[in-house]
Amino acid sequence: MLSLVHLKVLAAVARHESVTEAARELHYSQPSVSHHLSRLEAATGAKLVQRIGRGIRLTPEGRLLANRAAEIVGRVDAATNELAAQVGLQAGRVRLAANASVLSTLVPSAAATLARTYPGVELSLIERHPVESLRMLRHGEIDVALVFRHADAPVEDEGYRLRQIGDDRIYLVSQRPDDSVAHHRHSPWIGGCDACTNELLTVCRREGFAPRIGSLSDDMVVVQSLVAAGMGVAILPGLALLAHRRPDVHATEIPGIQRQIHAATYGDPPDPPAVAAVLAALAEAPRPRAPAPRAPTDG
Repeated sequence: MLSLVHLKVLAAVARHESVTEAARELHYSQPSVSHHLSRLEAATGAKLVQRIGRGIRLTPEGRLLANRAAEIVGRVDAATNELAAQVGLQAGRVRLAANASVLSTLVPSAAATLARTYPGVELSLIERHPVESLRMLRHGEIDVALVFRHADAPVEDEGYRLRQIGDDRIYLVSQRPDDSVAHHRHSPWIGGCDACTNELLTVCRREGFAPRIGSLSDDMVVVQSLVAAGMGVAILPGLALLAHRRPDVHATEIPGIQRQIHAATYGDPPDPPAVAAVLAALAEAPRPRAPAPRAPTDG
C-alpha cells in the first residue's frame, strides 16, 4: 500500500536526484530514505531508482510516480493550509511564484496589504520563470503563479484558472531617445526566453522584417548593460524597467503591444480562503507607475 510518507520521500529524491540531499531536506537519515524507497518499490512492484556510480537516477517508472507524488503531496499540503485557515483566516500559508520583474514591482505592495489585513497568513515568495511557475502549480508545489501572456495566447492546461491583475506595456530599449523599432532593421537584437523571443519576432514582423538576434539573456540587468555597451537593442516590459533602469539607456513605448499579467491557480474552485485573500490583495494593490519614456539627461 502506498503511503504519503513514501510518496513524499520519492518526490524529494526526484527533485534532488540524490538520497543525501533528499534526507537533508526531509530531516531524515540516509538509511531511512533508502528504506522508504525500498518499501515503495515493494508496494508498487516496480524498480523506481537505479544506482549510477555514486549517484542515483530514477527509472521511467520512478519518474512517472514521482511526478504524481509531487502533485499529491502538494495537494495535501494545500488542503492542510486550507483547513488551518478556515477559521477567520487566523493562519495559513500561501506559496507564490513569479518572475523577477513582477516579484519586485507588483508583489511587494500586495504583500504589505495582506500583512495588514490578515497578519496570520504567511506568504512565501519564489522567483521562477512563468513556464516553471505553471509546472510547479500543476504539481502542487505552489498555490499561486503570476504569469504573463498575450490575449490570444493559449492556456497550456485547462486545469489552470487565470485572473487578470494588470497589463504590462512593452518598450524598445536603445541608446538614443525617441527611437523606433523600424530604425533597427539592420541592428543586432538581444533576445530572451522562448516567449520573450517570440514577442520580439512579433514586434519586428509588424515592421516588416525579421530581427538578427546576436545575444540572449533573460536578465533585465544584463540586457540593459548590453544595450548600453552598444551590443544591440532589445525590447523589455515596463515592469522590468521599473525594477531596474540604467540611466544611460532610453526606453520608448511600442504602441499596440502589451502583456497581460495573470494570477494563476489550479484545480476546481473555490480557492482556499488564504489563497483567495492573496488574490484579492493582488487585485487591490496599487499599480506602479509606467517607466519614463527616455533616460534622464546629465546635469
